[in-house]
Amino acid sequence: MQRHSVVMLLILALFFGCHAECVAQQDLSAGSRRIVNKVPPEYPRMARDMNLGGTVRVEALVAGNGSVRSIEIRGGHPLLAAAAVGAVSKWKWEPAVHETRETVELKFSPR
Repeated sequence: MQRHSVVMLLILALFFGCHAECVAQQDLSAGSRRIVNKVPPEYPRMARDMNLGGTVRVEALVAGNGSVRSIEIRGGHPLLAAAAVGAVSKWKWEPAVHETRETVELKFSPR
C-alpha cells in the first residue's frame, strides 16, 4: 500500500510540475519584429510553492542580427521577472537593418 502511495505522489508531482511550466510559456509580444525562436521561461519553484502568478513585462534591445543585446524589466513580480529575463535573453528575432526595442509580456499562472 505504501509503495502505491509513493508512485501516485510521483505521478501527481510530475503532472503538476509539467503543467506549471506549460502555463508559464504563454507570452505576448507587442514588438514590431517577428520572433523566430522562443525559449520558454522556467517557472520558479518558489513561485509555484507560493501559488504566485502574474504578468512580467520586459523590453529587449534586439540587434540587427536578431539576438538580444540587453533586457530591462518594465513590470512584474521580481521572482517571476528573473525567469522572464532568463528566457527572453535566449530568444531570437528575425534580422533587421537596425536594432530595435521589443516589448514582451510573459504570463505566469500557478494553475
